[in-house]
Amino acid sequence: MILDRDAALQDWLKLSDLHEYPRRIVCLTEETTETLYLLGEEARVVGVSGYTARPPQARLKPKVSAFTSAKFDKILALNPDLVLAFSDLQADIVRELATRGLNVVVFNQRSIREILQMMLMLSRIVGAMEKGIALVNSLGAGLLGISHAAANLPRRPRVLFEEWHDPLISGIQWVEELLEVAGGDPVFPELRHCAAGSQRIVDPNVVVDRDPEVIIASWCGRKVNKDFIASRPGWSKLSAVRNRHVYEVKSTYILQPGPAALTEGVRQLHTIISHVAGVSVKPELCPQERVDPDLKTGWNSRARMASSTGATDEV
Repeated sequence: MILDRDAALQDWLKLSDLHEYPRRIVCLTEETTETLYLLGEEARVVGVSGYTARPPQARLKPKVSAFTSAKFDKILALNPDLVLAFSDLQADIVRELATRGLNVVVFNQRSIREILQMMLMLSRIVGAMEKGIALVNSLGAGLLGISHAAANLPRRPRVLFEEWHDPLISGIQWVEELLEVAGGDPVFPELRHCAAGSQRIVDPNVVVDRDPEVIIASWCGRKVNKDFIASRPGWSKLSAVRNRHVYEVKSTYILQPGPAALTEGVRQLHTIISHVAGVSVKPELCPQERVDPDLKTGWNSRARMASSTGATDEV
């Protein structure tokens, strides 16, 4: 009987490759999808979030989730050997998938350093460690290039990053860190380590006291309404509103804690901050995607001018 068991075990070992890496991966957020594509491991991705925008070709993959909800039967039908999730915000999805017998890895990156660590860990998971190191080194070099350019700005404008509008929520840690890399001084630096948005709610009256020179907004899943921002009580006094320095960065570029934020996101931040400081951006540091059109045309609608200056005549 023991011999039969040994024979069965030997047979199993011949049929199985214990060094095999996950081959069918479902990514419930965009940043792990984009990382796998940058690692050249896109063939492993069999399902993505419906919010995935980067890279564009990833949208051809089956869409199996939103951010806090998922199509569990559709995920199971893809027969994944690994599901990648993000943070406590997807805890309910993770619990259900684990209950259904799937392997799930939950990343919880909230800073630049943790984003880079996530990429290295993911590269190890798929057996692409050397490519992961090369990717992290490349991203680090890009951040250093922007930091060096920012060091030459004539001044560092005070910046409010508005992650949500009602209630007003300031930027999460990686965003605030990228603002500093890009050449700005966040007006709520003490809140950056608060992981939950509910811990970063700020009183609009306190914003008036801190008087940001530029407001950069990114409302996840919703277009930024600059008139709404300017119309808050007392905000017509803000330097940012008076000088019409209110800009939008699309959430897919800055609110995804992955490659997008460390490339396009920080480039857009640097472009905005350089514009406010009166400096042109070096061509090699310019954004690759569409930026807020007000950077070129000015924030010049009659309603906005009226709200910021109190004027009623044509401008």
